[in-house]
Amino acid sequence: MSTQAQTKLANQVALVTGASKGIGAAIAKHLAQNGATVAVNYASSKAGADKVVAEITQAGGRAIAVQGDVAKPEDITRLVAETIAAFGKIDILVNNAGVYEFGPLEAITPEHFHRQFNINVLGLLLTTQAVVPHIPAGGGSIINISSTITSIKMPHSSVYTGTKAAVDVITSVLAKELAPKKIRVNAVNPGMVETEGTHSSGIIGSDMEKKVVADTPLGRLGQPDDIAKVVTFIASQDAGWVTGEVVRVSGGVG
Repeated sequence: MSTQAQTKLANQVALVTGASKGIGAAIAKHLAQNGATVAVNYASSKAGADKVVAEITQAGGRAIAVQGDVAKPEDITRLVAETIAAFGKIDILVNNAGVYEFGPLEAITPEHFHRQFNINVLGLLLTTQAVVPHIPAGGGSIINISSTITSIKMPHSSVYTGTKAAVDVITSVLAKELAPKKIRVNAVNPGMVETEGTHSSGIIGSDMEKKVVADTPLGRLGQPDDIAKVVTFIASQDAGWVTGEVVRVSGGVG
């Protein structure tokens, strides 16, 4: 690893929600590889978060695992407090925690709706609200992980697509609202990425995967590192004049 890569985010503290696996874990590791100190948030998978922390520390980085369910305001307060107690500030927030459930209109229930909106939208807002007072006066970067599903508008995804459309618009609003504090706010919208979740849900190996790959101009699913590299760029001063953007990382989909 080059010295430049190791120091791009030197002296920066990052909080990554939902970072025990998949895209979030890759983001945490890439930020650390570029010099950031990382708080690896998890809701239930302590073993996964501990593994991410171990990989970071074994490579010479600094990281801690911090439990917290972003659907619960009291957990958000605690996970931010624990991050500040450990590292003193937060320069970079990656709102990655999220859930998805698909189903036709007739299958939508209040529980189905609120679970996704509470985590994907309200959790993002309340985590951002809790973090902003701890971002230094020199500014910082907030990156919201959304989805290209807002462009695809796939049947049976109305609730999930609705949450991610909200994330896109919230990103644009907060970019303007927080600009006087020198806080940049951007969204990264992945296409379908091969993760533990797409494997456990049966997507990998299915006809759906084949269709997605066929419809993707670059002809493959994404990998977590594809997303993490873009997030790291946006978090850094290489993107210092970039805010309010929704960046698709999807192999050409959308």
